[in-house]
Amino acid sequence: MAAIEVKIVNKSSNDLPAYATTGSSGMDIRAFLSMPKRLMPLERALIPTGIFIELPEGYEMQVRPRSGLAIKHGITCLNSPGTIDSDYRGEIKIILVNLSQEEQVINPGERIAQMIIQKVEKVAWRLVEELEITERNAGGFGHTGKL
Repeated sequence: MAAIEVKIVNKSSNDLPAYATTGSSGMDIRAFLSMPKRLMPLERALIPTGIFIELPEGYEMQVRPRSGLAIKHGITCLNSPGTIDSDYRGEIKIILVNLSQEEQVINPGERIAQMIIQKVEKVAWRLVEELEITERNAGGFGHTGKL
């Protein structure tokens, strides 16, 4: 599979985001902090990464939680998945929240989230008076039952 080229500026002392394994779809992104950041229970913080990117038009970057941080420490990303649009040129910052009942610490250089680059399709709306009927139709949350 051919990789797309994405311009990146790294103002941090951390390595560039990278795939951990050949099968990984997300690249780990690290905290760019001068000192550890303490997160109290239910506290949220905007964590800088020192990373700036220039995505090609037609692509987005999604920011997602790291499963290890979530299960082991109760740290996750708010607004998840977060979307970075192709025309955004500011620093990538990650909104973290501590959902545990204990204080947690984010250390400089710690892997805090993962980023995924996705192709984006544009929509052309077609206004109609009604939609096709399906088996589900307007059935909403939980409409198929528990089992």
